[in-house]
Amino acid sequence: MSKTQEIIELEKQYVLQTYKRPDFVLEQGDGVWLYDTDGKQYLDAGSGIAVNALGYLNQTIVEAIRQGAEGLLHVSNLYHTIPHALLARDLCQSSFADRVFFCNSGAEANEGALKFARKWARVKGYSDKTGYVAFSGSFHGRTMGALSVTATEKYRAPFEPLIPGVTFAEFNDLESAKAAINEKTCAVIVEPVQGEGGVTPGDPDFLNGLRALCDEADALLIVDEVQCGLGRTGALWAHEGYGFKPDLMTLAKPLAGGLPMGAILLTQAVADTLEPGDHGSTFAAGPLVCAVAHAVFNHINTPEFLGQVRANGDYLAARLQHDVAKSPLIAGVRGKGLMWGLLSVPPAGDIVAEARKHGLIILVAGANVVRLLPPLTIKQAEIDLLIERLMQTLDALG
Repeated sequence: MSKTQEIIELEKQYVLQTYKRPDFVLEQGDGVWLYDTDGKQYLDAGSGIAVNALGYLNQTIVEAIRQGAEGLLHVSNLYHTIPHALLARDLCQSSFADRVFFCNSGAEANEGALKFARKWARVKGYSDKTGYVAFSGSFHGRTMGALSVTATEKYRAPFEPLIPGVTFAEFNDLESAKAAINEKTCAVIVEPVQGEGGVTPGDPDFLNGLRALCDEADALLIVDEVQCGLGRTGALWAHEGYGFKPDLMTLAKPLAGGLPMGAILLTQAVADTLEPGDHGSTFAAGPLVCAVAHAVFNHINTPEFLGQVRANGDYLAARLQHDVAKSPLIAGVRGKGLMWGLLSVPPAGDIVAEARKHGLIILVAGANVVRLLPPLTIKQAEIDLLIERLMQTLDALG
């Protein structure tokens, strides 16, 4: 039995089967490239679902892990540590936020944000202000609270009843949002660019309108930038450039370069309603993961790096619109920066499976949307290879 087959058989025997994995085993990575146990090379245009923003074997991350491993790995949140404070400072000074709460994942970040909104409303004296408004196409996580504000029925149905008090409005439809937001709404949660729901950018009038509606209803606005934040759209934060500020923002995926970390950024007005004991996490904000996140954040948060992301995002957009959109299997393209969705005529899963045969890893975002999330470090020559392999994939299917 080959090494590949042995590992696959062990996974099938011992791992809970909640994922359908393809029949290869990844072993190494370098830059935008992944290699399996049989030596096959793949151009990774999924980045571990937007996590590996700096690609593989990035020396910023390698050195931060090495230095962090020589210090403290874990002491719990009962004590002060240096990386914890430095990362919090830099996140707040580079955003709208005054405070940050660290956790371990995007789902945890959204759970915490939902809790914080309820506590804020209670402290303000609203006894029945407990409702949430979310949107069609939304995805905020798999835990019970985060799942309750996730619109996709197939994710929700097996676990209902979920958290009560959630109303779904239509994404990018301000009138629908206006009908849903009322005096019982404590928070509205929205992705500036929807990820799992089909890579759909928010309309500027819609997002600014949500800010105004929240102000009118005295409700908090939570922006979920777990997938679209931290440089993915070519700006540090995806809501930049829209002209509004949220009350809370959730982060995770790329924050610690592949190590598990999430964060909730919040204004002082929200922070003032929270006190010791209201929320916590044993593993969150350990010295090692904070040191790595600090290095990743400072690598991304430079005008030069973000400018390169914008330039390569424009180049990818042009190649998609000029070449890929002409395929009869693609009905359109949409996205921002290095986050793109291809509206597919055949099932998106068929295109993803065929792409692997051509050495290309891409993702789905719903039944008929193919998702591209390459590392933010991708170069134009590698974008050309991405397009070449994508066209080979479509030609093979077409």
